[in-house]
Amino acid sequence: MPLSIPVTWSDAHRLHAPATALWVGVRIEADELPARADLIRAALEEAGAPVVEAVPHSDDALLAVHDAGFVEFLRTAWVNWQASGMADEAGQHEVMGYIYPTAGFLGGVDPRVPAALSARTGAWSFDTMTAVGQGTWEAARGAVDAALTAADLVLDGAPAAYACCRPPGHHVTRSAFGGSCYLNNAAVAAQYLRDSGKSRVAIIDLDAHHGNGAQAIFWGRDDMLTASVHVDPGAGWFPHFLGFADESSFANLNLPLPPGSGDAIWLAAVDRVSATAEEHACEALVVALGVDAASGDPNSPLAVTEDGYRKAGALLGALEVPTVLVQEGGYVLETIGPLVRATLEGFEGAR
Repeated sequence: MPLSIPVTWSDAHRLHAPATALWVGVRIEADELPARADLIRAALEEAGAPVVEAVPHSDDALLAVHDAGFVEFLRTAWVNWQASGMADEAGQHEVMGYIYPTAGFLGGVDPRVPAALSARTGAWSFDTMTAVGQGTWEAARGAVDAALTAADLVLDGAPAAYACCRPPGHHVTRSAFGGSCYLNNAAVAAQYLRDSGKSRVAIIDLDAHHGNGAQAIFWGRDDMLTASVHVDPGAGWFPHFLGFADESSFANLNLPLPPGSGDAIWLAAVDRVSATAEEHACEALVVALGVDAASGDPNSPLAVTEDGYRKAGALLGALEVPTVLVQEGGYVLETIGPLVRATLEGFEGAR
């Protein structure tokens, strides 16, 4: 059967096209590329899925989960970087921080707003891998509109909608970006559903890395369940400092998995978070769909197969609640489209 799930889309994603990233002070080839989203769209269109252009939304939904100062920084960062002369002074045309106000550095004192733009960047970010380029804001804002358009479709009665978001967003907290993410598309969509009348919303994060952004944004709230299945950060994987099982509570569940985990272990964890969402009595579901847990993805040591993703989609579809699926990671260009397609086929097949 052809896919019927609508795919929301913004061409603005192509405006964010990093050539390199900085890791431990070394430039490496970027892999969060425009081709990722283009290949997903092609695979889903080939399967019959209709494409819906993202509708621009006001900043109200964005500001419901993100600090206003943070949003304004991202909106103006690249323009200010050029206007201040930093591009020429540093020989760096993308916006990148160099100093970060960590707790150990501050010693309990509240930080001031830095005068230098290079330092101000560090105030709103948490790594050196995630630079802001000329079109980054427009792309990130388009990704948010794609997620919100998918939420609108679900609120209007569609059983589910898939937002082909790029750049991804699940590592972004209320006031800090990083991990190749700039705005938290899944968190924005979840809060939007909540504000539109869904009394309980669950975010299930299947990306290979911990969904630290949603955990931080919704921590302590019993109306928003956050649940994440990911490679164990204790084994040396991003985001390193967060994502451990003992961070769990009534409304937050982390299931870190050992490197090398394949379908059996991963699907058991997906089944557990699905059951937790059902116990939470969620009225809507947001799936942060990363496909970088797949075997062969260089950004994770997990070994999930295409069939594993299809079965995961079926587990989520069986919940039979209105669902917004939001694209996160997945970095092997040859497989990213088929993996997303398999997940959505499994999801629709369970309904």
